[in-house]
Formats: sequence, structure tokens, C-alpha cells
Amino acid sequence: MTDTRRPLNSRDTGWARRTARWLSRTSLTPNRISQGSVLFAALACLAFWASAHTGTTAKSVLLLLAALCCQLRLLCNLFDGMVAVEGGKSEPDGPFWNEAPDRAADLLILTGAGLATGHPALGLLGGALAIATAYVRELGRAEGLGSDFSGPFAKPQRMAALTGGAVLAAIETALWGTAWVLLLALIVTVLGTAWTVVSRSARLIRALNDRPRDTSGT
Repeated sequence: MTDTRRPLNSRDTGWARRTARWLSRTSLTPNRISQGSVLFAALACLAFWASAHTGTTAKSVLLLLAALCCQLRLLCNLFDGMVAVEGGKSEPDGPFWNEAPDRAADLLILTGAGLATGHPALGLLGGALAIATAYVRELGRAEGLGSDFSGPFAKPQRMAALTGGAVLAAIETALWGTAWVLLLALIVTVLGTAWTVVSRSARLIRALNDRPRDTSGT
């Protein structure tokens, strides 16, 4: 089986390997873990949305909850592949569940961040761009050129920016009653994701043009 997963340093850490071994001994399947990422993304979306309609204390708590759910989504993305590959529990329909929930999770979290900041269109744009990064990556893989996981704002960077933005916004809310840092994090994420789409597309186009052509005349 060819490992086409995103390169992650965390996959080689002791805590990740121990957790993956424990999960492999349970009844949880890689597909269920992948589906769990959508659940956490939906919770993050709800927490983001609710944070715009509550008082100061509740808003800080909800922003911290959204940040936690963003990270739990990433943990699901880490452990579904580890349980499938290292744990030997891969399933025939695994490729679908490895990809489809990620697209829904990106859209939910970025939309939620847009709702939290009062700029839903910006969140939806970020979600669309996140899906586009995956489309370009998978197009390259379908053409036999491998999977391009490069940034500057691939999934880990998007989640890091939104997680950090939510945590800092929770502190800002508690101190001053505002959450401008979350809007800044969302803007940076959208711009960085747009640049990622452009840079991946440019690399794919160059690779396609540099590929040896079939001159056999068939």
C-alpha cells in the first residue's frame, strides 16, 4: 500500500504512536475516526456562531471551545491514517472517508469563523479556497505527479491560525470586550489559502508541461 498521507512530524512522536496503538485495539475504525472530524468541525462552527450572540464571559468560553474543537479535528485527521496504516485496519472505502470529511470540516470551521466575526462571506470564501487546495492536490495525484501538500497555508497552517486567533480573541474579549484578532486571523487564513491555491496550481502546470510527451504516434 502506497502511503500518500500528508507528511507530519507528529506522526513519529511517542504519544501519537501510543495513542494510535490504543485506538487500534478498540472497536473504532479509521472511517469512524474520519467521520469524527466532521463532528468536531460542526461543534467548532456552532461555538463560533454562538460566540457572536452571547455576553463577554460566554463568548470567551465559546471561542476557547471552538479552538479546542479545531485541534480535535486535526487529531482525528492524524489518527485515522495511523490506525489504518500502522494499525492495519484499513478499509476498502477508506480513501473516500479520508478525503470527503476533510472538505466538509474545512467549510464548517471557516464558515463558523466568518459568522463569529460578522463576515460570513469571508468565511465561505475561505472554505471554498480550502476545498480548491485539495482539488489541485488530488488533480496532481490523478495525473501521476504525486500529492502536493505544500503551503504556505495548507490544512495544518489554516487550523493553527484559526486556533491561535480564537484563543487570542477569547483573551481579548475577556479584557476589552472585542475580538478583532479573530477577524485578522481569518483574513490572513483566506489570503494564505488563496496563495496556496495559486502556488500549487503553478507547480502543477509546470510539472505537466515538463512531463515527457508520448511521441510513439499511437
